[in-house]
Amino acid sequence: MKEVKMIERTHNSIQWAKSSVALAILIALAMASPSALFASDKKKKDTESQKPVSVIEKIDTSKIVWPEPPNVTRIKYLNYFAGEKLPDFSAKQAKSKSAWMDRLAGTDTNKGDDPLKNHFFMGEPHGLVVDSKGNLYVADAKVGAIFVINPETRETQLIANGRDASFGLIIGLAIDDSDRLFVSDAEAHRIMVFNPQHKAEAVIKDGVADPAGMAVDNENRFLYVADVGRDQVLVYDADTFKLLRTIGTPNTKHASQALGDFAKPTGVAVDSDGNVYVTDFLNARVEVFDADGNFVRTFGKRGDGPGYFAMPKGIAIDCDNHIWVTDSMQNRVQVYSQEGDLLIYMGVVQGLLPGTFSGLQYITIDKNNRVFTSEVFPGRVQMFRYFTQEEARAEFDRREAEKKQAGSKPAATPASTPAKEKQPEKSDAAKDKGSAGK
Repeated sequence: MKEVKMIERTHNSIQWAKSSVALAILIALAMASPSALFASDKKKKDTESQKPVSVIEKIDTSKIVWPEPPNVTRIKYLNYFAGEKLPDFSAKQAKSKSAWMDRLAGTDTNKGDDPLKNHFFMGEPHGLVVDSKGNLYVADAKVGAIFVINPETRETQLIANGRDASFGLIIGLAIDDSDRLFVSDAEAHRIMVFNPQHKAEAVIKDGVADPAGMAVDNENRFLYVADVGRDQVLVYDADTFKLLRTIGTPNTKHASQALGDFAKPTGVAVDSDGNVYVTDFLNARVEVFDADGNFVRTFGKRGDGPGYFAMPKGIAIDCDNHIWVTDSMQNRVQVYSQEGDLLIYMGVVQGLLPGTFSGLQYITIDKNNRVFTSEVFPGRVQMFRYFTQEEARAEFDRREAEKKQAGSKPAATPASTPAKEKQPEKSDAAKDKGSAGK
Protein backbone atom coordinates (compact mmCIF):
# COMPACT_ATOMS: atom_id res chain seq x y z
CA MET A 1 0.00 0.00 0.00
CA LYS A 2 2.84 2.36 0.79
CA GLU A 3 4.27 1.77 -2.65
CA VAL A 4 0.89 2.51 -4.30
CA LYS A 5 0.51 5.76 -2.34
CA MET A 6 4.08 6.69 -3.22
CA ILE A 7 3.32 6.20 -6.91
CA GLU A 8 0.11 8.23 -6.61
CA ARG A 9 1.92 11.12 -4.90
CA THR A 10 4.64 11.04 -7.54
CA HIS A 11 2.04 11.08 -10.34
CA ASN A 12 0.21 14.00 -8.75
CA SER A 13 3.46 15.89 -8.36
CA ILE A 14 4.24 15.46 -12.06
CA GLN A 15 0.76 16.62 -13.07
CA TRP A 16 1.08 19.65 -10.76
CA ALA A 17 4.48 20.47 -12.26
CA LYS A 18 3.11 20.28 -15.80
CA SER A 19 0.20 22.52 -14.84
CA SER A 20 2.55 25.02 -13.19
CA VAL A 21 4.76 25.21 -16.29
CA ALA A 22 1.74 25.72 -18.56
CA LEU A 23 0.39 28.39 -16.23
CA ALA A 24 3.76 30.16 -16.17
CA ILE A 25 3.86 30.21 -19.98
CA LEU A 26 0.35 31.66 -20.15
CA ILE A 27 1.25 34.35 -17.61
CA ALA A 28 4.43 35.22 -19.54
CA LEU A 29 2.47 35.51 -22.78
CA ALA A 30 -0.17 37.64 -21.10
CA MET A 31 2.46 40.00 -19.70
CA ALA A 32 4.33 40.27 -23.00
CA SER A 33 3.67 43.45 -25.05
CA PRO A 34 1.73 43.13 -28.35
CA SER A 35 4.69 44.63 -30.25
CA ALA A 36 6.91 41.81 -29.01
CA LEU A 37 4.35 39.19 -29.96
CA PHE A 38 3.74 40.45 -33.48
CA ALA A 39 7.14 41.95 -34.30
CA SER A 40 8.04 39.09 -36.61
CA ASP A 41 4.65 39.26 -38.39
CA LYS A 42 5.00 43.03 -38.84
CA LYS A 43 8.51 42.64 -40.22
CA LYS A 44 7.25 40.02 -42.65
CA LYS A 45 4.38 42.23 -43.80
CA ASP A 46 6.70 45.22 -44.22
CA THR A 47 9.02 43.12 -46.36
CA GLU A 48 6.12 41.93 -48.50
CA SER A 49 4.78 45.46 -48.92
CA GLN A 50 8.08 46.75 -50.28
CA LYS A 51 7.84 46.64 -54.07
CA PRO A 52 10.99 46.61 -56.18
CA VAL A 53 11.56 49.90 -57.97
CA SER A 54 12.98 49.79 -61.49
CA VAL A 55 15.74 52.07 -62.70
CA ILE A 56 13.33 53.80 -65.08
CA GLU A 57 10.98 54.72 -62.21
CA LYS A 58 13.87 56.49 -60.46
CA ILE A 59 14.60 58.71 -63.47
CA ASP A 60 13.23 62.25 -63.47
CA THR A 61 11.89 62.16 -67.03
CA SER A 62 10.89 65.83 -66.87
CA LYS A 63 14.57 66.66 -67.35
CA ILE A 64 15.02 64.58 -70.52
CA VAL A 65 15.17 67.32 -73.15
CA TRP A 66 17.09 68.20 -76.29
CA PRO A 67 19.28 70.23 -76.35
CA GLU A 68 20.45 70.39 -72.75
CA PRO A 69 19.79 73.44 -70.55
CA PRO A 70 20.38 76.34 -70.50
CA ASN A 71 19.50 76.09 -74.19
CA VAL A 72 15.88 76.56 -75.18
CA THR A 73 14.16 73.17 -75.24
CA ARG A 74 13.11 71.92 -78.67
CA ILE A 75 12.26 68.28 -77.85
CA LYS A 76 11.01 66.86 -74.55
CA TYR A 77 10.44 63.26 -73.53
CA LEU A 78 6.89 62.59 -72.32
CA ASN A 79 6.06 58.91 -71.90
CA TYR A 80 6.10 55.45 -73.41
CA PHE A 81 3.59 52.71 -74.26
CA ALA A 82 4.27 48.97 -74.24
CA GLY A 83 0.82 47.45 -74.60
CA GLU A 84 -2.59 47.60 -73.02
CA LYS A 85 -3.11 49.72 -69.94
CA LEU A 86 -1.79 47.86 -66.91
CA PRO A 87 -4.37 46.64 -64.37
CA ASP A 88 -4.51 47.77 -60.75
CA PHE A 89 -2.12 45.36 -59.06
CA SER A 90 -3.13 46.56 -55.59
CA ALA A 91 -6.72 45.46 -56.03
CA LYS A 92 -7.51 41.92 -54.95
CA GLN A 93 -8.78 39.79 -57.78
CA ALA A 94 -12.13 38.32 -56.83
CA LYS A 95 -12.58 34.63 -57.47
CA SER A 96 -15.88 33.58 -58.94
CA LYS A 97 -17.78 30.92 -57.03
CA SER A 98 -18.66 27.71 -58.78
CA ALA A 99 -22.29 26.76 -59.02
CA TRP A 100 -23.21 23.24 -57.92
CA MET A 101 -23.86 22.22 -61.52
CA ASP A 102 -20.40 23.48 -62.57
CA ARG A 103 -18.80 21.53 -59.76
CA LEU A 104 -20.77 18.45 -60.67
CA ALA A 105 -19.72 18.76 -64.32
CA GLY A 106 -16.10 19.42 -63.36
CA THR A 107 -16.08 22.88 -64.97
CA ASP A 108 -13.37 25.17 -63.59
CA THR A 109 -14.84 28.64 -63.13
CA ASN A 110 -11.94 29.90 -61.05
CA LYS A 111 -10.32 32.64 -63.15
CA GLY A 112 -7.31 32.84 -60.88
CA ASP A 113 -5.68 35.97 -59.50
CA ASP A 114 -3.25 36.76 -62.36
CA PRO A 115 -4.01 40.39 -63.29
CA LEU A 116 -2.01 40.06 -66.54
CA LYS A 117 -4.00 37.12 -67.86
CA ASN A 118 -5.20 37.91 -71.41
CA HIS A 119 -3.22 41.17 -71.31
CA PHE A 120 -1.59 42.17 -74.61
CA PHE A 121 1.94 43.56 -74.73
CA MET A 122 3.59 44.97 -77.84
CA GLY A 123 5.88 42.56 -79.66
CA GLU A 124 7.06 44.20 -82.89
CA PRO A 125 5.45 47.63 -83.31
CA HIS A 126 6.04 49.22 -86.72
CA GLY A 127 3.73 51.74 -88.39
CA LEU A 128 2.25 54.65 -86.42
CA VAL A 129 -0.55 57.15 -87.09
CA VAL A 130 -2.77 59.47 -85.03
CA ASP A 131 -6.44 60.10 -85.81
CA SER A 132 -8.44 63.32 -85.55
CA LYS A 133 -9.32 62.57 -81.91
CA GLY A 134 -5.69 62.20 -80.91
CA ASN A 135 -5.75 58.40 -80.61
CA LEU A 136 -2.52 56.60 -81.48
CA TYR A 137 -2.60 53.57 -83.81
CA VAL A 138 0.29 51.07 -83.66
CA ALA A 139 0.66 48.18 -86.11
CA ASP A 140 2.20 45.21 -84.31
CA ALA A 141 3.50 42.49 -86.66
CA LYS A 142 4.13 39.96 -83.89
CA VAL A 143 0.88 40.36 -81.97
CA GLY A 144 -1.01 40.53 -85.26
CA ALA A 145 -3.12 43.47 -84.16
CA ILE A 146 -3.37 47.24 -84.25
CA PHE A 147 -3.24 48.89 -80.82
CA VAL A 148 -5.50 51.95 -80.58
CA ILE A 149 -4.28 53.97 -77.58
CA ASN A 150 -5.53 57.12 -75.91
CA PRO A 151 -2.19 58.75 -74.98
CA GLU A 152 -3.80 60.70 -72.12
CA THR A 153 -5.66 57.90 -70.34
CA ARG A 154 -3.71 54.96 -71.79
CA GLU A 155 -7.01 53.21 -72.49
CA THR A 156 -6.45 50.71 -75.29
CA GLN A 157 -8.53 48.96 -77.93
CA LEU A 158 -7.41 46.34 -80.43
CA ILE A 159 -8.15 45.79 -84.10
CA ALA A 160 -7.31 42.13 -83.81
CA ASN A 161 -6.43 39.38 -86.24
CA GLY A 162 -9.14 36.74 -86.48
CA ARG A 163 -11.74 38.94 -84.87
CA ASP A 164 -11.83 42.23 -86.76
CA ALA A 165 -9.72 41.29 -89.78
CA SER A 166 -7.37 38.71 -91.23
CA PHE A 167 -3.77 39.93 -90.96
CA GLY A 168 -0.56 38.33 -92.15
CA LEU A 169 2.37 40.67 -91.50
CA ILE A 170 1.17 44.21 -90.86
CA ILE A 171 3.81 46.91 -91.25
CA GLY A 172 2.65 50.37 -92.34
CA LEU A 173 -0.26 52.59 -91.36
CA ALA A 174 -1.79 55.71 -92.87
CA ILE A 175 -4.92 57.66 -92.01
CA ASP A 176 -6.82 60.38 -93.87
CA ASP A 177 -8.67 63.41 -92.55
CA SER A 178 -11.90 61.41 -92.24
CA ASP A 179 -10.17 58.80 -90.02
CA ARG A 180 -10.21 56.14 -92.72
CA LEU A 181 -7.35 53.78 -91.86
CA PHE A 182 -5.00 52.09 -94.35
CA VAL A 183 -2.99 49.03 -93.24
CA SER A 184 -0.19 47.47 -95.31
CA ASP A 185 0.11 43.68 -95.08
CA ALA A 186 3.42 42.46 -96.54
CA GLU A 187 2.58 38.78 -96.18
CA ALA A 188 -0.84 39.05 -97.82
CA HIS A 189 0.50 41.51 -100.46
CA ARG A 190 -2.31 43.99 -99.97
CA ILE A 191 -3.53 47.20 -98.35
CA MET A 192 -6.59 46.88 -96.11
CA VAL A 193 -8.94 49.83 -95.66
CA PHE A 194 -10.97 50.36 -92.47
CA ASN A 195 -13.72 52.89 -91.86
CA PRO A 196 -13.68 55.18 -88.78
CA GLN A 197 -15.55 52.47 -86.84
CA HIS A 198 -12.64 50.08 -87.52
CA LYS A 199 -14.65 47.89 -89.88
CA ALA A 200 -12.89 46.56 -92.98
CA GLU A 201 -14.43 48.11 -96.08
CA ALA A 202 -11.99 47.52 -98.95
CA VAL A 203 -8.78 45.82 -100.07
CA ILE A 204 -6.14 47.22 -102.44
CA LYS A 205 -4.11 44.64 -104.38
CA ASP A 206 -3.38 46.23 -107.75
CA GLY A 207 0.41 46.49 -108.16
CA VAL A 208 1.15 45.56 -104.52
CA ALA A 209 4.09 43.25 -103.75
CA ASP A 210 5.62 43.92 -100.30
CA PRO A 211 4.07 47.14 -98.95
CA ALA A 212 5.71 48.95 -96.03
CA GLY A 213 5.32 52.59 -94.93
CA MET A 214 2.49 54.76 -96.26
CA ALA A 215 1.24 58.35 -96.25
CA VAL A 216 -1.89 60.22 -97.33
CA ASP A 217 -1.95 63.58 -99.13
CA ASN A 218 -5.31 64.88 -97.92
CA GLU A 219 -5.25 67.92 -100.21
CA ASN A 220 -4.61 66.05 -103.46
CA ARG A 221 -6.25 62.82 -102.25
CA PHE A 222 -3.25 60.57 -102.92
CA LEU A 223 -2.29 57.43 -101.02
CA TYR A 224 1.46 56.75 -101.19
CA VAL A 225 2.75 53.22 -100.54
CA ALA A 226 6.44 52.34 -100.25
CA ASP A 227 6.78 48.88 -101.81
CA VAL A 228 9.98 47.14 -100.71
CA GLY A 229 9.55 44.26 -103.12
CA ARG A 230 9.08 46.40 -106.23
CA ASP A 231 11.57 49.14 -105.26
CA GLN A 232 8.85 51.68 -106.01
CA VAL A 233 6.42 54.08 -104.43
CA LEU A 234 2.88 53.30 -105.56
CA VAL A 235 0.43 56.20 -105.88
CA TYR A 236 -3.30 55.48 -105.48
CA ASP A 237 -6.44 57.57 -105.48
CA ALA A 238 -7.24 57.76 -101.77
CA ASP A 239 -10.99 57.57 -102.44
CA THR A 240 -11.39 55.12 -105.34
CA PHE A 241 -8.22 53.12 -104.49
CA LYS A 242 -7.25 53.10 -108.15
CA LEU A 243 -3.53 52.86 -108.98
CA LEU A 244 -2.62 56.17 -110.64
CA ARG A 245 1.14 55.91 -111.19
CA THR A 246 4.41 54.68 -109.72
CA ILE A 247 7.65 56.40 -108.74
CA GLY A 248 10.99 54.70 -109.40
CA THR A 249 12.18 51.91 -111.66
CA PRO A 250 10.50 48.58 -110.80
CA ASN A 251 12.20 45.33 -109.85
CA THR A 252 15.81 46.51 -109.81
CA LYS A 253 16.66 43.82 -107.24
CA HIS A 254 17.54 46.60 -104.78
CA ALA A 255 20.60 47.54 -106.82
CA SER A 256 19.76 50.88 -108.49
CA GLN A 257 21.44 54.01 -107.10
CA ALA A 258 20.12 56.34 -109.80
CA LEU A 259 18.40 59.53 -108.64
CA GLY A 260 14.68 58.92 -108.50
CA ASP A 261 15.13 55.16 -108.01
CA PHE A 262 15.04 53.17 -104.77
CA ALA A 263 16.69 50.20 -103.12
CA LYS A 264 14.05 49.05 -100.64
CA PRO A 265 11.99 52.20 -99.95
CA THR A 266 10.49 51.88 -96.48
CA GLY A 267 8.98 55.17 -95.27
CA VAL A 268 6.89 57.91 -96.90
CA ALA A 269 5.83 61.36 -95.70
CA VAL A 270 4.01 64.32 -97.28
CA ASP A 271 4.45 68.01 -96.41
CA SER A 272 1.87 70.80 -96.55
CA ASP A 273 2.77 71.59 -100.18
CA GLY A 274 2.22 68.03 -101.35
CA ASN A 275 5.92 67.18 -101.68
CA VAL A 276 6.74 63.52 -101.05
CA TYR A 277 9.70 62.34 -98.91
CA VAL A 278 10.92 58.74 -99.17
CA THR A 279 13.52 56.89 -97.09
CA ASP A 280 15.72 54.92 -99.49
CA PHE A 281 16.76 52.18 -97.07
CA LEU A 282 19.72 50.51 -98.78
CA ASN A 283 20.96 53.67 -100.51
CA ALA A 284 21.16 55.47 -97.14
CA ARG A 285 19.40 58.64 -98.32
CA VAL A 286 16.13 60.55 -98.45
CA GLU A 287 14.63 61.43 -101.83
CA VAL A 288 12.13 64.22 -102.41
CA PHE A 289 9.49 64.42 -105.17
CA ASP A 290 6.77 66.91 -106.04
CA ALA A 291 3.06 66.11 -106.05
CA ASP A 292 3.30 64.96 -109.68
CA GLY A 293 6.03 62.46 -108.87
CA ASN A 294 8.91 64.42 -110.35
CA PHE A 295 12.28 64.06 -108.66
CA VAL A 296 13.28 67.24 -106.78
CA ARG A 297 16.36 66.52 -104.67
CA THR A 298 18.04 64.07 -102.33
CA PHE A 299 20.10 64.36 -99.16
CA GLY A 300 22.02 62.07 -96.88
CA LYS A 301 25.25 60.09 -97.04
CA ARG A 302 26.26 56.69 -95.75
CA GLY A 303 28.11 56.86 -92.46
CA ASP A 304 28.00 56.12 -88.74
CA GLY A 305 27.83 59.47 -86.98
CA PRO A 306 25.16 62.16 -86.66
CA GLY A 307 24.28 63.69 -90.01
CA TYR A 308 24.82 60.38 -91.79
CA PHE A 309 22.55 57.41 -92.52
CA ALA A 310 23.11 53.69 -92.13
CA MET A 311 19.59 52.33 -92.65
CA PRO A 312 16.98 55.13 -92.71
CA LYS A 313 13.56 53.63 -92.04
CA GLY A 314 10.76 55.96 -90.95
CA ILE A 315 10.13 59.59 -91.88
CA ALA A 316 7.79 62.40 -90.79
CA ILE A 317 7.39 66.15 -91.39
CA ASP A 318 6.62 68.58 -88.57
CA CYS A 319 4.60 71.81 -88.77
CA ASP A 320 7.79 73.81 -89.46
CA ASN A 321 8.62 71.54 -92.43
CA HIS A 322 11.56 69.92 -90.66
CA ILE A 323 12.27 66.36 -91.76
CA TRP A 324 12.47 63.70 -89.03
CA VAL A 325 14.20 60.43 -89.99
CA THR A 326 14.62 57.25 -87.93
CA ASP A 327 17.67 55.08 -88.51
CA SER A 328 17.19 51.44 -87.52
CA MET A 329 20.92 50.68 -87.60
CA GLN A 330 22.12 53.73 -85.67
CA ASN A 331 19.06 53.72 -83.36
CA ARG A 332 18.90 57.48 -83.79
CA VAL A 333 16.23 60.06 -84.69
CA GLN A 334 17.67 62.91 -86.77
CA VAL A 335 15.96 66.17 -87.69
CA TYR A 336 16.91 67.97 -90.91
CA SER A 337 16.12 71.25 -92.58
CA GLN A 338 14.64 71.39 -96.07
CA GLU A 339 18.17 71.89 -97.36
CA GLY A 340 19.30 68.65 -95.75
CA ASP A 341 21.25 70.23 -92.87
CA LEU A 342 21.24 68.34 -89.58
CA LEU A 343 19.47 70.38 -86.88
CA ILE A 344 19.30 68.07 -83.89
CA TYR A 345 19.22 64.37 -83.06
CA MET A 346 18.14 61.96 -80.33
CA GLY A 347 19.88 58.71 -79.50
CA VAL A 348 23.61 58.27 -78.93
CA VAL A 349 23.89 54.57 -78.07
CA GLN A 350 21.46 51.68 -78.27
CA GLY A 351 19.50 51.42 -75.03
CA LEU A 352 16.23 50.92 -73.21
CA LEU A 353 16.24 54.05 -71.07
CA PRO A 354 13.89 56.92 -71.96
CA GLY A 355 15.18 58.83 -74.97
CA THR A 356 17.35 55.97 -76.20
CA PHE A 357 16.30 53.45 -78.83
CA SER A 358 16.67 49.76 -79.66
CA GLY A 359 15.37 48.35 -82.93
CA LEU A 360 14.06 51.77 -83.98
CA GLN A 361 11.45 51.61 -86.75
CA TYR A 362 8.87 54.26 -87.67
CA ILE A 363 7.86 57.76 -86.60
CA THR A 364 4.82 60.03 -86.78
CA ILE A 365 3.99 63.57 -85.60
CA ASP A 366 0.46 64.69 -84.78
CA LYS A 367 -1.25 68.08 -84.92
CA ASN A 368 -0.42 68.65 -81.22
CA ASN A 369 3.32 68.37 -82.02
CA ARG A 370 3.62 65.05 -80.24
CA VAL A 371 6.25 62.77 -81.75
CA PHE A 372 5.86 58.97 -81.57
CA THR A 373 8.56 56.39 -82.36
CA SER A 374 8.32 52.58 -82.50
CA GLU A 375 10.95 50.03 -81.44
CA VAL A 376 10.82 46.27 -81.98
CA PHE A 377 13.41 44.98 -79.52
CA PRO A 378 11.84 46.33 -76.32
CA GLY A 379 8.41 46.36 -78.01
CA ARG A 380 7.45 49.91 -77.15
CA VAL A 381 6.42 53.32 -78.48
CA GLN A 382 8.01 56.45 -77.03
CA MET A 383 6.24 59.82 -77.01
CA PHE A 384 7.99 63.20 -77.20
CA ARG A 385 6.92 66.84 -77.53
CA TYR A 386 8.31 69.04 -80.28
CA PHE A 387 8.50 72.77 -79.52
CA THR A 388 7.92 74.79 -82.67
CA GLN A 389 9.92 77.70 -84.04
CA GLU A 390 7.30 80.10 -82.72
CA GLU A 391 7.33 78.53 -79.25
CA ALA A 392 11.12 78.56 -79.11
CA ARG A 393 11.23 82.22 -80.15
CA ALA A 394 8.64 83.14 -77.51
CA GLU A 395 10.65 81.35 -74.81
CA PHE A 396 13.86 83.09 -75.88
CA ASP A 397 12.16 86.50 -75.85
CA ARG A 398 10.74 85.77 -72.39
CA ARG A 399 14.20 84.99 -71.04
CA GLU A 400 15.64 88.14 -72.58
CA ALA A 401 12.86 90.23 -71.02
CA GLU A 402 13.62 88.75 -67.60
CA LYS A 403 17.30 89.63 -68.00
CA LYS A 404 16.46 93.23 -68.87
CA GLN A 405 14.17 93.55 -65.89
CA ALA A 406 16.96 92.22 -63.69
CA GLY A 407 19.26 94.91 -65.08
CA SER A 408 21.69 92.54 -66.80
CA LYS A 409 22.93 92.89 -70.32
CA PRO A 410 21.04 90.86 -72.92
CA ALA A 411 22.94 87.79 -73.96
CA ALA A 412 23.61 86.74 -77.52
CA THR A 413 21.08 84.46 -79.16
CA PRO A 414 21.77 80.96 -77.78
CA ALA A 415 22.67 78.29 -80.29
CA SER A 416 19.52 76.36 -79.39
CA THR A 417 17.08 79.10 -80.34
CA PRO A 418 16.12 79.87 -83.93
CA ALA A 419 17.30 83.31 -85.01
CA LYS A 420 15.06 85.68 -86.98
CA GLU A 421 16.18 84.83 -90.45
CA LYS A 422 14.44 84.47 -93.73
CA GLN A 423 14.67 80.70 -93.48
CA PRO A 424 14.05 79.56 -89.88
CA GLU A 425 15.46 76.12 -90.57
CA LYS A 426 18.92 77.63 -90.89
CA SER A 427 18.61 78.98 -87.39
CA ASP A 428 17.86 75.49 -86.12
CA ALA A 429 20.93 74.20 -87.90
CA ALA A 430 23.12 76.79 -86.23
CA LYS A 431 21.42 76.22 -82.92
CA ASP A 432 21.56 72.47 -82.71
CA LYS A 433 24.86 71.58 -84.35
CA GLY A 434 26.60 72.82 -81.25
CA SER A 435 24.32 71.07 -78.78
CA ALA A 436 22.77 68.09 -80.55
CA GLY A 437 22.94 64.78 -78.79
CA LYS A 438 24.12 66.12 -75.46
